[in-house]
Amino acid sequence: MANKRDYYEVLGVEKGVSQDEIKRAYRKLAVKYHPDKNPGDASAEEKFKELGEAYEVLMDEQKRAAYDRYGHAAFSQGGGAPRGGGFHDPFDVFRDVFGAGGGGGGFFDQFFGGMGGGEDREVRQRGADLRHDVQLTLEEVAEGCEKEIDIRKLDACQSCSGTGAEAGSRSMTCSACQGRGQVVTSRGFFHMAQTCGRCSGTGQVVEKPCRKCGGQGRAENNSRIKLKIPAGIEDGSRLRSSRNGEAGIRGGPPGDLYVVVHVRDHEVFERAEEDLQCELPVSFTTAALGGEITVPTLGGKAVLKIPAGTQSATIFKLKGRGLPVLGSSQRGDLLVRVAVEVPTRLNAEQRRKLEEFAEMTGEENSPLHKSFFEKAKAFFS
Repeated sequence: MANKRDYYEVLGVEKGVSQDEIKRAYRKLAVKYHPDKNPGDASAEEKFKELGEAYEVLMDEQKRAAYDRYGHAAFSQGGGAPRGGGFHDPFDVFRDVFGAGGGGGGFFDQFFGGMGGGEDREVRQRGADLRHDVQLTLEEVAEGCEKEIDIRKLDACQSCSGTGAEAGSRSMTCSACQGRGQVVTSRGFFHMAQTCGRCSGTGQVVEKPCRKCGGQGRAENNSRIKLKIPAGIEDGSRLRSSRNGEAGIRGGPPGDLYVVVHVRDHEVFERAEEDLQCELPVSFTTAALGGEITVPTLGGKAVLKIPAGTQSATIFKLKGRGLPVLGSSQRGDLLVRVAVEVPTRLNAEQRRKLEEFAEMTGEENSPLHKSFFEKAKAFFS
């Protein structure tokens, strides 16, 4: 007993701490001193066993109470302490802390090969997730829509109802993996777990496999899936259709279907988040004299008032005529950029009148021209 260290000291915690704190301390140190991380280090292996012994006592309420009262003497001569200075399987406590859950699937079995103990159990292998791309128009984005997606995928076999077995056939524990669903190979302290090839990770094999699906419990079929697209969705967004991926092996849960949205370019409008932008040609006379013009929107037509003297590239905002904000009742705006058209073909009469107009027009009617040449006059001197 004289050589045994205090269990609280071994775990680096104070007396009276909670069990959660004990578990956290053990987890940290167990990873540090695990034999797989310290191959050939006898000192690390001894510390790992010491940690397990301390954890086993302090996590048991009755043993901890006895230890707090009598120390190591409480377990001398078979008084309830772990026998032989340790315990039967030095990995049992480590497996308990990291959640292996008896038979595979937890942290320990994933990373250290599932060594030791555990009852046989069937593991249902989940089906694969699938991806599908869908094209939308800007009009569909504005209103939201419902799409029907046709895909070919592995669904539950109708012949055997997904069991993988012929009628009347029974399931048996896989002899290759002893029902674990994994086959472990070991090299010294290094252990590697791989999915069992005979049972595909289920831990079970069927006596008479289904002739249609070969015992997989799933077969390839054409499926039609309805998907609701919310208004305002953005290009590149990904929607998840739960349980519409591939069926799992022999009754395993299906995966999910992920639909990636692509929005086609529009002939008139460009998107800037929830706002829309377009360029609208305006005649020279309308820009000079002012007037009303009709503007296209995704919801129909709108009237825009053009003030007299409007310059090219002026931007007008039509409030609430953009796209809906995803998940909201709000909408963006439509930004209309004016492009003043200059006549390209003039007859003699039109040309004469424009020349008369030019002679009558002073600098007060060309403010942009005047401003530019005042700034650039240094280049002409």
